[in-house]
Amino acid sequence: MHLWLSIPFGSMYLVALVGNVTILAVVKMEHSLHQPMYFFLCMLAVIDLVLSTSAMPKLLAIFWFGAHNISLDACLAQMFFIHCFATVESGIFLAMAFDRYVAICDPLHHTSVLTHVVVGHLGLAALLRGIVYTGPLPLLIRLRLPLYRTQVITHSYCEHMAVVSLACGDTRVNNLYGMGIGFLVLILDSLAIAASYVMIFRAVLGLTAHDARFKSLSTCGSHICAILVFYIPIAVSSLTHRFGRLVPPHIHILLANFYLLIPPILNPVVYAVRTKQIRKRLLHILKAGTQPR
Repeated sequence: MHLWLSIPFGSMYLVALVGNVTILAVVKMEHSLHQPMYFFLCMLAVIDLVLSTSAMPKLLAIFWFGAHNISLDACLAQMFFIHCFATVESGIFLAMAFDRYVAICDPLHHTSVLTHVVVGHLGLAALLRGIVYTGPLPLLIRLRLPLYRTQVITHSYCEHMAVVSLACGDTRVNNLYGMGIGFLVLILDSLAIAASYVMIFRAVLGLTAHDARFKSLSTCGSHICAILVFYIPIAVSSLTHRFGRLVPPHIHILLANFYLLIPPILNPVVYAVRTKQIRKRLLHILKAGTQPR
């Protein structure tokens, strides 16, 4: 079955690579897209490339070559990159929500508030937060949990709780720290994003012109879709892993892989379809490529 399973997973990984590299190339080539929203979109594309590449090549190696083994250090490194960049992605969504809030609620000061330097600092802050939050995860395993009941991980990659559940000894610190990160990232970030959109919708509903109201809401549509695409799979995967005792193991594994694959696949599609500037530039590139020389 491994060969057949590798076809959909390999295809999804290829689509994720092509889609996110295309977004990066389009934004780089089109100077009109050198704006905060699209810089954040480029950060999102890089994060999605790192997230999917942290897990999928190893998964495909298992399918194609039976490469089931991984060293402890490589396992902990993979764990760090996956959880770190998932946290960074949540931080970028929070920064994008702030960008939409300023653009709609205070449009006259948008360019002065969200300068290129500020956008860079927000991206760096999201990266540092991800490192600070998830850096202790592999260290707590390495220093506190040297012995394991079994060396077989019930996942296709080194997910934190999947590794901790194998350990002998007291794992309460690891469990509490993992749950604390989940609370800080999933709950607090989503509440902050929701609060920003409540203020955005209040400002939009205060507009008298129907066209202006529709235009303001449409600029937020792609961002809201991307947020749902990111948070829903990761929330479902986390909840089923912690509380779904009756859920079959293969469902846990599929959900854990989908939350690393679905956002990298759908984010470029969402932004390419819903963002007029990206769509126009893509069509221009495709037309230029099909014209005879």
